[in-house]
Amino acid sequence: MTVETRAEGFSDPPSKKELPLLEDPAEAKTRKCCTPNIKMFLVALSFTYFCKTLSGSYMKSSITQIERRFEIPSSVIGVIDGSFEMGNLLVLPLVSYFGAKFHRPKIIGAGCMLMSIGTLLTALPHFLMGRYNYESTISASTNSSTVSFPCSQDPGQLSELEAQQQSSRIAACEHDGGSLMWVAVLLGNMLRGVGEATIPPLGISFIDDFASPENSAFYIGCLHTIAVIGPLFGFTLGAFCARLYVDIGFVDLGSITISMKDSRWVGAWWLGFIIAGGTSLVSAFPFFFLPKTLPKEGGPEKDSTAAAEQNLLQGNQQTNATDEQPKIIDVAKGFFPALKRLLTNKIYVFYLIANIIMFNAFIILITYTPKYLEQQFGESTSKANFLIGVTSMPAVSLGIFFSGIIMKKFKLDLLGAAKVALGTAILGCLCTFPLFALTCDNAEIAGLTVSYGGTGISDLESSVSVACNSGCGCPVNQWEPVCGENGMTYVSPCFAGCNISRGSGKNTTFHDCRCIEAFPESGSGNFSAVLGQCPREEKCSRMFIYYLAFQSLSFFVFSLGSTPLYIINLRCVEPDLKSLSVGIFTMALRVLGGIPAPIYFGALIDSTCIKWGTKKCGGRGACRMYDNISFRLLFLGLILGLRLMGYVFFGFVIVQVKKKFTRDHRKASAEGEVFLKQEMKNNVLPEQKPAGLSEKEVESSA
Repeated sequence: MTVETRAEGFSDPPSKKELPLLEDPAEAKTRKCCTPNIKMFLVALSFTYFCKTLSGSYMKSSITQIERRFEIPSSVIGVIDGSFEMGNLLVLPLVSYFGAKFHRPKIIGAGCMLMSIGTLLTALPHFLMGRYNYESTISASTNSSTVSFPCSQDPGQLSELEAQQQSSRIAACEHDGGSLMWVAVLLGNMLRGVGEATIPPLGISFIDDFASPENSAFYIGCLHTIAVIGPLFGFTLGAFCARLYVDIGFVDLGSITISMKDSRWVGAWWLGFIIAGGTSLVSAFPFFFLPKTLPKEGGPEKDSTAAAEQNLLQGNQQTNATDEQPKIIDVAKGFFPALKRLLTNKIYVFYLIANIIMFNAFIILITYTPKYLEQQFGESTSKANFLIGVTSMPAVSLGIFFSGIIMKKFKLDLLGAAKVALGTAILGCLCTFPLFALTCDNAEIAGLTVSYGGTGISDLESSVSVACNSGCGCPVNQWEPVCGENGMTYVSPCFAGCNISRGSGKNTTFHDCRCIEAFPESGSGNFSAVLGQCPREEKCSRMFIYYLAFQSLSFFVFSLGSTPLYIINLRCVEPDLKSLSVGIFTMALRVLGGIPAPIYFGALIDSTCIKWGTKKCGGRGACRMYDNISFRLLFLGLILGLRLMGYVFFGFVIVQVKKKFTRDHRKASAEGEVFLKQEMKNNVLPEQKPAGLSEKEVESSA
């Protein structure tokens, strides 16, 4: 008898597949815990979201620092900020469509590495440029002895001073290689955008594919909640770095004559990019150890460890084969038909238009809020960033978290999600109306916002030079603000008509100032001035706190509708179009919102500037002083107008969703009637049909 033959009456032994699994329960539990699942992917993706929002928010918090360091206007800084969206535009459509056909976790990991490289490249110009030399007429080496100031009306002394200043500018130009270094910041930010383009479309669609339907919205809500922690750390990091002088460790800080509230102050903007780039690099590694597919959460294999492992094993075994199966040409053939199906979906199109308009308002808000707080309330960049981080970001995080709970608790369908999103948006908009009343007047700067006598002015250039400083020969573009003992801020000691200076560095004081003598305050004695602008009115501090409170409240209410708003994107399209819809949605926001918004609003801000700085080699630099009233109306008014316009289009979304529900209900009812009639016909045999009854009567009797 050979090995293949068996005695009659004996059955074949059980196959290997049918053998029971005999193993240590502890080992089974360990293996189950180590088996990749959707929650592991969620943890890795959450950390990636944290890193990308950390980098993005730090860039927003450093906008003012970069503007001052490179002496560029707000319109150019808007181009730098928009370069991130340009990088997204380059690859987002391809990643969204083609990336879904391949190994999504590994593509996300590669994107994280590109994001890290771009963030580190942004900090590179600091190490290639010379030291930061802000415009100043105060010598850091001046000792405590009394010296004559330019307004001594000595022609020979004036000529000598002008020659020294001209020589200093020429020397600075010869050693300044950073006039176009902002281009490197732009390219680094663009590369960061290229890497970030892989994360939202592939990550969100991956979660939606392998998470159970009831958990998908909750996971996305948790993901966005954790992502908001990134800006909390980003703005806090921005506040910390803004407190440190840009060339810390390379210059004597005692020689710095400006304070953090000075519009010429530049913090260590480069340090935060190094930290953010390092965290982005760390976030890339987990994705290279995740499989292409995961067990479907809540499926039949949920309670079976062996089945889960078998499913995962099959997925891993097929990975090598499937990696070779998709052909670029074959996949590309279906791109344009899929795009046509997507863009003929009326719900999706109106949803897209509404979000593009509202995203313009959002970009303007997050990009220029720190600058607005600095200019409107006279706060330092460090304080503005810190308070934004600790007040607004937790409110946003809580709002997003509760929005996910709302979706899961009430099991909102497409129409319910749309109504919640629009309702929270309108309520949040109402919370912003008090912000229009929370404002401070322009700082009283002689010759810029008020006359030397304290009254209003209409012409900037004709009012900076008056009788009290007419013989000083002060350059109009000079900016060295000093606070007179009469409570008035002057553009420079020269424009204050000061003849004598004592002390050095930040402790320098100016005396015998003829413009202070000409318009004294009661009790004035020696007509002196000190470096820096005079303190703002007391109500500004209270207005600042109220502004942050109402802003945080509005952020919280807006965020309550964030998850329902995002879920509409996934639920209003067919399942095979999810990745493409997310990709097109993200691309449209970048192209029509993220890129133009900071540029055109930056240009609008430049139109409100009343005092420009001067570059070392000549030419207009960064703005030193804005008109608060015009800035406030532009900032808050444009944001409100864009939001209201977006809500109109979102109303069209709800109308289209209702029409779709009505059509689906009618179609389901018609199909149900046809099916019921067919079943009735099948249940009633021809010989059982009562004589004299029609077919309709038979169906009624049945």
